[in-house]
Amino acid sequence: MTTTAGKVSKKKTWPAIALVLIATALLIFVIALLDRSPRTDDAYAYADTTDVVPEVNGRIVALAVHDNQAVKQGDLLLQIDPRPYQDALARAKASLVALDRQIELTQRTVNAQQYNAKSVQAAVESARAAAVQADDTLHRTEPLLLQGYVSSEDVDRARTAQRAAAAQLNAARLQAQQAAAAVSGVDAIVAQRAVVMAEIAIAELNLEYATVRAPFDGRVVSLKTSTGQFASALKPVFTLIDTRHWYVVANFRETELKGVHTGTPATVYLMNDTSQRFRGVVDSVSYGVLPDEGGLALPGGLPRIQRSLNWVHVSQRFPVKIRVENPNPELFRVGTSAVAVLNPGRGNAAEHG
Repeated sequence: MTTTAGKVSKKKTWPAIALVLIATALLIFVIALLDRSPRTDDAYAYADTTDVVPEVNGRIVALAVHDNQAVKQGDLLLQIDPRPYQDALARAKASLVALDRQIELTQRTVNAQQYNAKSVQAAVESARAAAVQADDTLHRTEPLLLQGYVSSEDVDRARTAQRAAAAQLNAARLQAQQAAAAVSGVDAIVAQRAVVMAEIAIAELNLEYATVRAPFDGRVVSLKTSTGQFASALKPVFTLIDTRHWYVVANFRETELKGVHTGTPATVYLMNDTSQRFRGVVDSVSYGVLPDEGGLALPGGLPRIQRSLNWVHVSQRFPVKIRVENPNPELFRVGTSAVAVLNPGRGNAAEHG
């Protein structure tokens, strides 16, 4: 009876041992698989965003989009009342026309002053020639008085003519100086023209800013305004998600990042539809997170990754940014829960950065 019971006991023990061995083998296989292809469900979908910020003040007269609407690059987003900026542009252009007219008239005056100065300078030359001639006449006449060829009256007339010619020359020189001093210029007005041209450029730019268009393909979110609302410059009206590029940001343990670099292949899927898999590549691996432990002051802008246990030391997690190839635009939303699997062994060595 004892021998038979022992045989029965051994028969019952072998299946249990086999089950333990199979479970152990499966566990080793899973651990090895996870070691080669790290996986995490601590991930979410991400896309770059930008605030739509008007660069001029004004009342919104047209709001061409609604919340969560998809838009294309160049589509009209909103229109700020352009009339104040149209008036400013018209006023600046009118100032330019008036200034050009003033420059033209001033140039005519300057030309007349220059012609007058040249005329007076010619009179100076004429007076100088007359003075030279009067001097020569006096010098020829004075010696002839002693020889009796001329009378004293002739000499007096020559002296008087010489003094008159000298006086006329001095008067002509003074007139020439006055005429030269009266010649003005247009430099100051031309400088004003440059200022008006700058005002026109600013007015044209402000008028262009009154029409806000989509800078890229995206989707409107956080729209909480309507037509008639006053928009202030540099204050966001709504947010635009850049749907041209989608990412999954996955937090992997530091022990899983060996061999992971820019270009490492990855597979991701979203929790809102686990049946669709998407290929991707690692865009970048974070080089800093804000640790939970105190004693180390780091910039507050670093991401904070909560550790799952506080009673035992666990590996820190670092964000890995994965660029998704051919994402489904109907599924991807910023913040959607995701699962990411990395394949370091399949990466292109040439892309290792």
